Amino acid sequence: MKPRVYIETTIPSFFYTTRRSLQSRAWSEETRRWWRDESPGFTLVTSEYVIAELQLSTRGRAESRIELLLGLDLLERNAQVDRVAATYITNKLMPSSNPTDAFHAALCSVHHVDYLLTWNCRHLANANKAVHLRAINARLGLPTPELTTPYNLSWPERRPS
Repeated sequence: MKPRVYIETTIPSFFYTTRRSLQSRAWSEETRRWWRDESPGFTLVTSEYVIAELQLSTRGRAESRIELLLGLDLLERNAQVDRVAATYITNKLMPSSNPTDAFHAALCSVHHVDYLLTWNCRHLANANKAVHLRAINARLGLPTPELTTPYNLSWPERRPS
């Protein structure tokens, strides 16, 4: 069975970005490279939260970004996901002002997803968040997904042994 990767909103956003900064262009190129070369080695999943965030995209771009996710399984929101997301917010892991990031992480934890792929390094893919997420999930008896960017996620078969 292939490892599962949760595709967070920033992945399709940078796949189709029109931003011109060096960082944005680099992330866009790496996102496209990852999608082309690495994604076939994984089972990709996403959620209704990603679709909802993408629908807020600039007109015309939303459709392309959402179309990129067609065929991916949507992880189901349920009472456990809601409780876990609330726990993340209560414990200041994720901001209460924008609870979507808490739901991304909760969905991955509850549904035992191996990796959460994102360019959101402020609220998701950073070492400080990973440490706190592991601590909270250990108390909850949940596995913790690896929070990562496309730069760091390659096919398991290609990793050195």
